[in-house]
Amino acid sequence: MSKGRVLVAMSGGVDSSVSAALLKAQGYEVIGAMMRFWPDNKKDDCFETCCSPDAAYEARRVADQVGVPFYLLDYREEFQEKIIDPFIAGYAAGETPNPCVNCNTRVKFDSLLKKARMLGCEFVATGHYVIRQGQALLRGDRNKDQTYFLWGTPKEAIPHLLFPVGHLEKPQVRQLAEAFGLPTAKKPESQNICFVQGDLKEFLAGHLTARPGPLVDLETGRVIGEHAGAQFYTVGQKKGLGLWQTHLERYVVRVSVPTNEVFVGPRAACEWGGLEAREVNWLLEPEELPEEVEVQVRYRTKPVPAQIEALSSGRMRVRLKEPQFAVTPGQSVVVYSGDRLLGGGFIAQPLWNGHEQTLIESL
Repeated sequence: MSKGRVLVAMSGGVDSSVSAALLKAQGYEVIGAMMRFWPDNKKDDCFETCCSPDAAYEARRVADQVGVPFYLLDYREEFQEKIIDPFIAGYAAGETPNPCVNCNTRVKFDSLLKKARMLGCEFVATGHYVIRQGQALLRGDRNKDQTYFLWGTPKEAIPHLLFPVGHLEKPQVRQLAEAFGLPTAKKPESQNICFVQGDLKEFLAGHLTARPGPLVDLETGRVIGEHAGAQFYTVGQKKGLGLWQTHLERYVVRVSVPTNEVFVGPRAACEWGGLEAREVNWLLEPEELPEEVEVQVRYRTKPVPAQIEALSSGRMRVRLKEPQFAVTPGQSVVVYSGDRLLGGGFIAQPLWNGHEQTLIESL
């Protein structure tokens, strides 16, 4: 007897390929699907390793090998509206957005789940390195854990999600791919933003108007250089500043698009003791939130102890027990209790460091 019908989101990569094969072997009725994001006028160097016509061909080959139906679903307009447009708007506002978070939240575990229900599927499966236990999402392989990108998952969607490779390590997944005879067993991973053509700055320059302006030293208030446009800079950036009035090491501390200023300072000015976040999403009831939690402000940073204060209108304030470098507006702050993902939000502004008063006076 079938364990249920599941729609597997296939990217043409090894993780989703093995997910489809494992679920079929475990007795699920599997339907393979790939979301088409690339436009008809796709550039040569974007939508390549994943989310590409070649990747769709690989996904279809895998589906044939596994013996399951495969569908290519058209999500071009939705991807533009929910992922690309907000990405560009984020940079225009002086933020540094992470499109993978929005893709999981607004497309894979929202729109795709609705499509799955239309096809009579009880579950949606992906190749994320995440473990689901009942209503809880837990960290997968420490080297590949992807819970950081899933904090925005609707709480009601969790019982309908499957992560077949979440408990495995990457070498084990590749071994399984070879055992299943899958053509994607040795396919390299994609590391870049799928829709960005070439260099990110060049991509943004094609969508945003460049306005040169002053690079301001946070400590002295002096103009020590000129930037190419505030929207091209991100908090914590060290390279490419073009400073001409200082020999000191400087980092971007704040980007002000309204005044077209970029403030720079020493590394200590980029180390923050807290932050305020917006669009907060919890995967448990607010009253269940532990008093002490751990948070990450970047994907590859170590989680640090923190205290959470809930604010109104889907916002929260986070006080970090250890200062963190480059707490960047537009990035995600993700909350954990041990290995369990509790929720998260988008960083609205950093708070509390030794240069706070200087920064406030500069606003």
